[in-house]
Amino acid sequence: MLWKRLFDPVQSLEADEVKRYMAQHQEGTYALVDVRQPGEYEREHIPGAQLIPLPDLGDFLNNLDPEKPTIVY
Repeated sequence: MLWKRLFDPVQSLEADEVKRYMAQHQEGTYALVDVRQPGEYEREHIPGAQLIPLPDLGDFLNNLDPEKPTIVY
């Protein structure tokens, strides 16, 4: 059940740690999710990021691959 995943531990990373992680892992081996609003995403976003505004995140959790690490910003 998906709700049980709410109790999985998460790790917070600083921006430089995320940059290092992304540089060391091939694109597609992790999910990159931008939770800002569409206007903010359109102005600037990290290449490869998927836009899922924070208020809508719960509706899209099933679309994320649970086997891949997910970076949310």
